[in-house]
Amino acid sequence: MGVWMPEQGEKLLARVPVRFATGRARRVRGMRWFRDGERRDIQQELPGWPVGPEFTVRAPADAMWRSGVKGFALAVGTAALGVLTSQGGSVGGGPATRRGSDTAEEPADEVEDFPVLWAPPGTAARALPWQLDPGRRDGKGYTTHAIITDQRWVIVGLPLDEKDAWTIEDEVLWEAPRHGLRRVESRDFKTGDDVKIVFDDGSWCRLEARTRPRVTLYLDPALDLLPLASLSTAQQERAREFETESGARAGSAFVTRNACGCLRIATVDAERVSSWSGTADTDIVVDVNGARLEPQEFHPTDFLT
Repeated sequence: MGVWMPEQGEKLLARVPVRFATGRARRVRGMRWFRDGERRDIQQELPGWPVGPEFTVRAPADAMWRSGVKGFALAVGTAALGVLTSQGGSVGGGPATRRGSDTAEEPADEVEDFPVLWAPPGTAARALPWQLDPGRRDGKGYTTHAIITDQRWVIVGLPLDEKDAWTIEDEVLWEAPRHGLRRVESRDFKTGDDVKIVFDDGSWCRLEARTRPRVTLYLDPALDLLPLASLSTAQQERAREFETESGARAGSAFVTRNACGCLRIATVDAERVSSWSGTADTDIVVDVNGARLEPQEFHPTDFLT
């Protein structure tokens, strides 16, 4: 079908690569599970799902042993780095920037177990497609994207070609209305890439999204999406100027209100899609008077984080 496009009158807000998350605590590292409300494994019950890997939580002793080996390796590496530095050697890359947190927000679901699907019988999360599971798909030649509009969100699958990221053949795997969501929560444990999406019926999924802020902002049921006509004259002028500046179609910009009261005006090129990164959006922040703010003038809630 080529590139998935929104219907007439529907605004595309974001398109980002997503997949079921992967455990990172020692006992569940590299693993994921699919649970019902009693914490039973349900992957064999999910209709149409191919056979996937079976995981077992590591025993605490095994986790401690792995931790000891890792600690020893880190100590050796640190010592070697110290010797190299003292001898005038250099290590490229500069200082590392680390995201995420070492503190588990939900130890039962991040350290002792790692469900990425919590779906009692008859709930919305049970219908999510198996292609989101890295353990069941071709990780090198296939990917899944979440497409978020002002009306719904859609999961598509598509080939992943490292030599040609711009040829897109979308297959719609699943879709649901925005009003079926209860909340969207950032999950920062370890990498800071995960998001927990909770449906109105209490079922949920945990996805990994490298551009997570676009998911948490635009999929949030509480998103304050403003019609262009509701803006002040000065704010409308900034929106029109920004559309011209970004090369977007007239009237395609969408506006959200930040917690501080400033407005984010954004555009997305729906036709230019990378299989690796999805769509690129561009945005500006304006204050209540329509004045465009520079990053050094942003309030904390004006940053897309």
